[in-house]
Amino acid sequence: MKASKLLAGIAAAVAGAVLATASNAQTVLKLSHTDQLTGGRHAASLLFAKKVEEYTQGRYQVRVFCCGQLGNDAKGLEQVVAGGLDFVTSGVGTWAAYLPLYNVAMMPYLFDTLEQGWKWYDESKWVKDLDDKAPAKGFRVLGPLEAGFRNVTTKTPINSPADAKGKKMRVAPTEMMLWTIEAMGFGGQIIPITEVYMSIQQGVVAGQDNPIDTIYSNKFYEVAPHITLTNHLYSPLSLAVSEKVWQKFSAADQEAIMRAMKETTAFSRNFVKETDEKMLAEMTAKGAKVNRTPDIAAFRKSVESVYARAREKFGAAEVDRVLAETEAVRKAVK
Repeated sequence: MKASKLLAGIAAAVAGAVLATASNAQTVLKLSHTDQLTGGRHAASLLFAKKVEEYTQGRYQVRVFCCGQLGNDAKGLEQVVAGGLDFVTSGVGTWAAYLPLYNVAMMPYLFDTLEQGWKWYDESKWVKDLDDKAPAKGFRVLGPLEAGFRNVTTKTPINSPADAKGKKMRVAPTEMMLWTIEAMGFGGQIIPITEVYMSIQQGVVAGQDNPIDTIYSNKFYEVAPHITLTNHLYSPLSLAVSEKVWQKFSAADQEAIMRAMKETTAFSRNFVKETDEKMLAEMTAKGAKVNRTPDIAAFRKSVESVYARAREKFGAAEVDRVLAETEAVRKAVK
């Protein structure tokens, strides 16, 4: 089934379920994200909502608020920690505001394929150990969602770090991502994703980096039409729940929510894997210029300093552990 039809089907099913069970639902939960209606994050959120209601027999109804309606990623997590918001879907880097070691998971060029990233996030003891610390900070990571690899979109063509010199790039509010963009040759400026389109349009920055799905759903290609497939960062999402809210769920409902999460992870990964090329084709048809063969070797070389900075800031033991784990995954999964 095509992604657009699947998304429409999920939306219709959720709407029908809401109408059918609104009078019986005991508790309404809110889920916030900053993606657009056509994005994979929204599709996954709708599926999660549908499955939670189904598996809790209507005891819980999840209402999805897209497009930053309840605030940007950072604000969403703040509300979750405070207990004023139930769920938030965001990039792994957002959690770094509360647990800085999440920055280490955002080091550049850790993976070459989506499947490698999946294996690491599913099986890594380092990731599990870090996720286990989140409840003490007020949120609980339920599981991973897919976004894909981050790529560069700019107003003018980019092929190597030399082309990046003098160009200011929007960066997500994560230390590691800022270091990476600057090491690639750009000047970095932190801007919330909800303000990126206008910032490029007004010339505040010359471009931004994001996964293909995010570039497509936010229409960043309209203001920064040169899409360079640098694949410099595997950039998954996660779905987190307020720990205060989680502790109110019964054991059976916690199990039901985790079942919904597992199915949502599988859906999200398939969505991105199956639609990236379709989205690139549609953006190309609308005027985007896609560079599929930039000088990756030069970009990889340019970011070597990032690993050294990470060792200094977050500890050599942590960084080397992640580098060793991810290297083993790259060798095991081709």
